[in-house]
Amino acid sequence: MRFDAVRKEYAGAVAVDDLSLAVREHELLVLVGPSGCGKSTTLRMANRLVEPTAGRIVLGDEDVTDVDPVALRRRIGYVIQNVGLFPHRTVAQNVATVPGLLGWDRRRTRDRVAELLTLVGLDPGRYAARWPHELSGGERQRVGVARALATDPPVLLMDEPFGAVDPVGRARLQQEFIRLQRDLGTTVMMVTHDIDEAVRMADRVVVLSGGARVEQLAPPLEIVARPATDAVADLVGRGRTARLLALGRLEPADLDDLTDRPDAPGASGERRGDGVPGALRLGMELGDVVAALTDVAAAPTGGTLPVLDASGRVVGTASAQSVVRALHRLTADPARV
Repeated sequence: MRFDAVRKEYAGAVAVDDLSLAVREHELLVLVGPSGCGKSTTLRMANRLVEPTAGRIVLGDEDVTDVDPVALRRRIGYVIQNVGLFPHRTVAQNVATVPGLLGWDRRRTRDRVAELLTLVGLDPGRYAARWPHELSGGERQRVGVARALATDPPVLLMDEPFGAVDPVGRARLQQEFIRLQRDLGTTVMMVTHDIDEAVRMADRVVVLSGGARVEQLAPPLEIVARPATDAVADLVGRGRTARLLALGRLEPADLDDLTDRPDAPGASGERRGDGVPGALRLGMELGDVVAALTDVAAAPTGGTLPVLDASGRVVGTASAQSVVRALHRLTADPARV
């Protein structure tokens, strides 16, 4: 999906100001920014719930403004914060909404509903006949996702999809949706006001300011490690180090020693299970590295652990200094490296 100089005005006030943006096939692109910056308006123009004032929005090779809006919305999945399930229809009937509008036969619809409920972690035998008021907030959100995916749309739009779910359920839904999106390869454009949700879920993050001005468009790690503008730095704000630990990975350049060393905990060539207890691995999340080093801080190794490569060979050791090096590496200005 591509936005070409898209503009939206309301009574002379500009909500979206000449936005140009491309959503790559199969990616999960997250729009984040302060309230009123135009992110939800941008999303809703993609399926013409909001009509653009100017510019083009292209889905595949087709300008969406040239398509019947009702037909367009049946081709694009849409999930909102409060789900919007029909209260007088069962779970199965809610999921079957678009297939029914498209004239699918009963057996095909029934099979697709069962498939999708299973896909989002709801047993069809237990949930298909239930009513929305009998579900928890997280369960209703899963049904909303299943309904949006019913006809295998090429693009899925999500507007604050997990905002009404409790924190524990929200984290679980985020992880499960990431898995689902990776498995299906659906192109997803999602809006959130939560920078943590954005960097946790996205392939790329778009940070917007007023008028849907793009402050930065980059992978999550780059957004957190190297904010391009003051607006991005303000949004990342406190907790930046914790976010870097969650996003960063242990690399060879971070290690204390890449050569054989007799006093290292494990010698080069040893493999996991052969005298290398508690070994770390290259590519490990830095937060997990910190946790492992904390556990051995008072051990005879002095808070140092061996690091294995993909083949199981010891390639060096890691300590607290390794984490510091990794953080410096992540935040370094690439133009000066």
